Amino acid sequence: MRSMWKGSVSFGLVTIPVNLYTATENKSVSLRQVHEADGARIQYKRYCSAEGKEVPYAEIAKGYELPDGGMVVLTDADFAELPLPTSRAIDVLEFVPLEAIDPIYYDSTYYIEPQKAAAKPYVLLRDALHKSGQVAIAKVALRQRESLAILRVHSDLLVMTTMLWPDEVRTPEFGFLDEDVPQIRPQELTMAGSLIDSMSEPVFEHGKYQDSYREALEALIGAKASGNETTAPPEAPGKAEVVDLMSALQASVSAAKETRKPAKRKAPAKAKTGEDAAKTDAAVKKRRSKTA
Repeated sequence: MRSMWKGSVSFGLVTIPVNLYTATENKSVSLRQVHEADGARIQYKRYCSAEGKEVPYAEIAKGYELPDGGMVVLTDADFAELPLPTSRAIDVLEFVPLEAIDPIYYDSTYYIEPQKAAAKPYVLLRDALHKSGQVAIAKVALRQRESLAILRVHSDLLVMTTMLWPDEVRTPEFGFLDEDVPQIRPQELTMAGSLIDSMSEPVFEHGKYQDSYREALEALIGAKASGNETTAPPEAPGKAEVVDLMSALQASVSAAKETRKPAKRKAPAKAKTGEDAAKTDAAVKKRRSKTA
């Protein structure tokens, strides 16, 4: 893997030089915009609306549009002058239980690797963090943006997950939240609990799930690339509409139990006794004498 950031983890008065690597990758099939008639790629040009000409990438800066339509131009030099002490440091601020953080705030995840000669303080922080059962809350600046982040242990590595700021999570505004709460009968709640129990597993096995859409899209592309005709998969049978909630829950519990029922194991063969073995040998000798 290629490092995308170099800096240090600041843990009290301890500084740990580290490299940062993107921990995830998007496996979606990459598609380009093309002209349907001939398959030629659609291209976009960087065009200056004032001068009416194409602009080279080296002359492109960033701009912030004002309410009156004016534009504030920001160059790389402007960004370099911003007071960001976390631009080369992951600054640990405090420690909290992981369950105290709502996953809605999670953004991107990165692997943290110690630089040369920094293995000992790295392992010290890793093991102490693991033993505490907590995660570290830190600040870091990546790609001209400062974020909150959590540091935790995963597969013997320190892992950093950047977080959204509180004002970046939208406030839900839905009409039904202001309406009277529907009355749920106790037996409906009990049956819903039974459905959860029947679909529960002791651990989450990520590997047993597949991206069916991506597999189908790759098969379609492969078929078209080889000149074969493609056929649409059969439509899944539609689900019958169930008006009664209790009936729907009962049917769901029954279906879940049926689909998750373990396969029946064959009974192990009985060990032959001495008497059984003698009978078998006698039968074999009898058949041989007949065929002789």
